[in-house]
Amino acid sequence: MNNNKYRLKSKELRKNCNPALFKFQSTADLKPLNEIIGQERAFRSLDFGLDIAKPGYNIYLAGAFGTGKNALARKVLEQKAKDKPVPADWVYCYNFKQPDCPRALELSAGQGAQFKKDISTQMDKIIKHIIKAFESEEYEAKKNVILGVFVEETNNMYLHLDEEARSHGFTISRNQNGINSIPLKDGEALNQDDFMAMNETERVELMRRSSIIQEKLNEAFRQYKEMEKNIKQKIKELENETARIAAAPYFAILFEKYRLCKEIIAHLEDVQQDLLDNYEHFIIPDDNSPANLFRRMDRRSMLRRYQVNLVVDNSKLTCAPVIFENNPTYSKLFGQIEYEGEFGVLATDFSKIKAGTIHIANGGYLVLNVYDIIKNYYVWDALKRVLKNQEIVVENVTRMLGLTNTETLQPQAIPANIKVILLGEPKYYYLLYSWDEEFQKLFKIRADFDVEIDKNRKNTQQYAQLISSVCEREQLRHFSPEAVAGLIDYGSRMADDQNKITTMFAKMVEIIYEADCWAKYDKAEIVGVNHVKKALQEKKYRSSMMEDKILDYIKQDTIMINIEGDRIGELNGLAVYEMGDHYFGKPVRITAKTFMGEKGLVNIEREIRMSGNIHSKGVLTLAGYMGFKYAQDKALSLTASLTFEQSYQGIEGDSASSAELYALLSSLAQIPIKQSIAVTGSVNQNGEIQAIGGVNQKIEGFYEVCKNKGLNGKQGVIIPKQNVSSLMLDEEIVDAVRNKKFSVWAIRHIDEGLEILTGIAAGEKDDNGRFPADSIHHMVDNKLREWSNKRKKSQGFVSSIAPGFKPGRRRKGQ
Repeated sequence: MNNNKYRLKSKELRKNCNPALFKFQSTADLKPLNEIIGQERAFRSLDFGLDIAKPGYNIYLAGAFGTGKNALARKVLEQKAKDKPVPADWVYCYNFKQPDCPRALELSAGQGAQFKKDISTQMDKIIKHIIKAFESEEYEAKKNVILGVFVEETNNMYLHLDEEARSHGFTISRNQNGINSIPLKDGEALNQDDFMAMNETERVELMRRSSIIQEKLNEAFRQYKEMEKNIKQKIKELENETARIAAAPYFAILFEKYRLCKEIIAHLEDVQQDLLDNYEHFIIPDDNSPANLFRRMDRRSMLRRYQVNLVVDNSKLTCAPVIFENNPTYSKLFGQIEYEGEFGVLATDFSKIKAGTIHIANGGYLVLNVYDIIKNYYVWDALKRVLKNQEIVVENVTRMLGLTNTETLQPQAIPANIKVILLGEPKYYYLLYSWDEEFQKLFKIRADFDVEIDKNRKNTQQYAQLISSVCEREQLRHFSPEAVAGLIDYGSRMADDQNKITTMFAKMVEIIYEADCWAKYDKAEIVGVNHVKKALQEKKYRSSMMEDKILDYIKQDTIMINIEGDRIGELNGLAVYEMGDHYFGKPVRITAKTFMGEKGLVNIEREIRMSGNIHSKGVLTLAGYMGFKYAQDKALSLTASLTFEQSYQGIEGDSASSAELYALLSSLAQIPIKQSIAVTGSVNQNGEIQAIGGVNQKIEGFYEVCKNKGLNGKQGVIIPKQNVSSLMLDEEIVDAVRNKKFSVWAIRHIDEGLEILTGIAAGEKDDNGRFPADSIHHMVDNKLREWSNKRKKSQGFVSSIAPGFKPGRRRKGQ
């Protein structure tokens, strides 16, 4: 058989970037790149989503890690933010009507800090001026006038009362205990002896006059109390008027300055009224009494309620804010209410309200990593509540969960006008979309980042500029054109496509750093292609310990892999192993045993539950192929056992289904298969070979085994034709193919692979539905026909036995 038509040429195994495309001596000659390479779809989606200023149009940037989501988001958002105004400042103030619900006030950008300063300055002046007013001679004079009138009136009342008493033979005496009436005799106070010398009539008369005087005293006492009440009221009015007059000029300044803001004017009116109601706290002088400590605390508390808590200060902004929050804890994102200990008790007030990142980003853009958010349910739930209700509420998470009964505040909510951008992998988007109903309503725009771009002149030039940008930013050595080409080739390898380049820029930057380090070891001025290759080799070496051990086991025949000779029902499949960021291929021996029966295909891995769903599907697909190919004129009487030898872990994927089919057909036809050729490729029920993943790693893995055991020119790998464009093989393998020490075949159908593996034509049915003699399919068909006929004869023999007959037992009468 001529298999050269399926054999690939060395130039098809790798498509290198030509350094001659670059017209520079090093990347130092290039202008650093200030844009994102590719990602037109993501850019348009993001740009469109940002222009819709409606609720629910928040954005999810979906893409693999390292594809530039963060950079693109920052660039676009900062550009959009320039066209938006600076958002308002927000302050929290004491709520005089509801002390547990601090009032939120909105001010123009920059006015928050000024308002806080104005309030603090004017309140200090007001209190000092009030104290000074109460210490002034004018106040003392007015107060003395009021008190003088009171003293004069009380003296006149006393003199009048004394005259009344003397008219009844009594006099009035004042002392610290009050006013008493004293009977007189001959102008002198009546003593005890004189009283005892009185007869009964005189005593009765004395008592009568005493009662009259007592009534006069009681009436005078009532008048005194009324006069005292009036005088206190007049003094209070004087004090109020004095405080009002002292404070009025300063409040007038505040009222005039903030006259356009009704909310602030209302708050200032409340402050003014509360100050006039409580100015006594500030005019009482300090003393050394124990109660003075509590008076000072009360005074400090009173002063605090007149201050302003500036929670959002946008005075330094020139446009809308763009905030990237990398540690979105609940308190950091939504703010919190702090407490302080006072005499063993936790207390708080409006000045302890602290803003979160969402307050700072309000009026602009907030960028969050979805993984950081969804792993904390309370943060995710609170974020949705903000977006849904369009308001920001400061509430401690312990209070929200009901874990504490500590007295706390309920600050007034602040209206939310914010666009949230989530960065994350696509899988999180699909999970949230499927399982969180609110997510669909709140994040209506998805911007997808591709993991690859076309390998054209424009993109390769931008790649070179990207390398220049990294070198400039990180102060690294610049790269030669050959080194840039080497990096682009590595990008194609990562993309698994000769005509694409990866957009996993984070991984590319790692190689830039490492190549620079190897250039430093060589004391080179610029990074050459040898340094890039060294970086890639060392990167692989650091991660390939397990791969090397497996190769040793194969070389020692601990893991049995045959690469010479021919065997029936056995060949080498190829698998890819993932060890962190390192992927490598390894051959695995697949065997098939066939015999007459009715169980069909038995997948041993599936029977012991080591087979994944996709692998099990691939095996079941073989049954469909076998039935369509060989059971059009007969029933299949077949039992076949398929297994991966020396496989002790789960198997997933259908890339070995073609290899399993080759082994199965070899066993049925009793035709040996070349062990020097490994196979990868998925097969469908029509026998067509389908593309698979990890083709480069699989080929390289089998090549390493062959190299260790000795290359003989007969070894190679069969791959799907569709995977040719995915080939970016190591230069060593390309050279081996060029020197005819190794081969790679690309096929489209299972028949082509059979011819390569056996050297015998597969065969096609003629018009009578028969395969050519001596073809593989003819041999398989004959074997299945033979088994089917034997099965029919066996069934005919059983049906001829009399009903009720059981071997080993005699009927009655025999």
